[in-house]
Amino acid sequence: MIRIGVDIGGTKIEVAAIDESGAELLRRREPAPRVGYAEAIGAIAKFVLEAERAVGAPCSVGIGTPGAVSRESGVLKNAYASVLNGMPLKPDLERLLGREVRFANDANCFALSEAVDGAAKGAQLVFGAILGTGVGGGVVVNGRAVEGANSIGGEWGHNALPRPAPGELPGPRCGCGRDGCIEAFLSGPGLARDHRLATGESREPAEIVALADTGDRGCAATLERYEERLARALAGVINLLDPEIIVLGGGLSNAARLYRNVPGGLRRRERSARRGALVVKPRSGTRNGLAARRRAWIGVARAPEASYHSAQGRRRWKSRITTPACRSPTRRSICAFATAT
Repeated sequence: MIRIGVDIGGTKIEVAAIDESGAELLRRREPAPRVGYAEAIGAIAKFVLEAERAVGAPCSVGIGTPGAVSRESGVLKNAYASVLNGMPLKPDLERLLGREVRFANDANCFALSEAVDGAAKGAQLVFGAILGTGVGGGVVVNGRAVEGANSIGGEWGHNALPRPAPGELPGPRCGCGRDGCIEAFLSGPGLARDHRLATGESREPAEIVALADTGDRGCAATLERYEERLARALAGVINLLDPEIIVLGGGLSNAARLYRNVPGGLRRRERSARRGALVVKPRSGTRNGLAARRRAWIGVARAPEASYHSAQGRRRWKSRITTPACRSPTRRSICAFATAT
């Protein structure tokens, strides 16, 4: 069966269709719907159905999204920048599409992709940090994503920014309703807000990065503050998890200067007795949101009852990722969207 994978981001939605051999049949991308919930899920369903009509065959569907879909209710939680947050996304999309739809956290998908066949291939412990419309994180240990008991493993974005300076208190209001979260400082909107407060200029994050590279002092100063805060935030992750590699994803991971400047700030803060964690670019590029052949074979492939909490679940999960159609890393990623229990 053909698999359709969908990435729902803060600014875009992307879909790809892949056949059983792993060949990509279709890829489409469009801006995320800026409407209410009913209109948004209608647009997502329409996007999927159009892709299915284009490939001319019934497809299974898997979706990567910020936050996590409750196993009990199907409600999306912790996706604060999305109109889908707090809504029964899973049952509503299943009704519109007339089939089961499987979900996985986008940061977990990203981290797992990079650990399996990306920039962190071969590392035992990997942290994937999404720096985009929101700030997310995923942890991979020995090739498996750590979801946690409540599907919030790795979600560092709603911790408070460590060691805030007096001028950073109480901190900007975050989408979660609290002040001073890492996401409020390190997301794209957070960077733009900080620049506006410091200079009076309203600029998009990509513009700030580009102007800093040409010598604009105000933009360069904004990015220096950003890099110092990113180092503070990542140092806490390193001291807790001690990852071998940290892979940055999301739109802000395009800023080449992060990879030059952040490691020095980390070395001053982490407690490693030897060389600290490497901070690297994603191999899949910033289109890692979908990268449907690469990134979402974690929770989507596993049915709710096939959980790692049970021996039966572990056996069933192992059997899935060793079937012939899923042997190569690029195929494993999309097997998530179609493998049935």
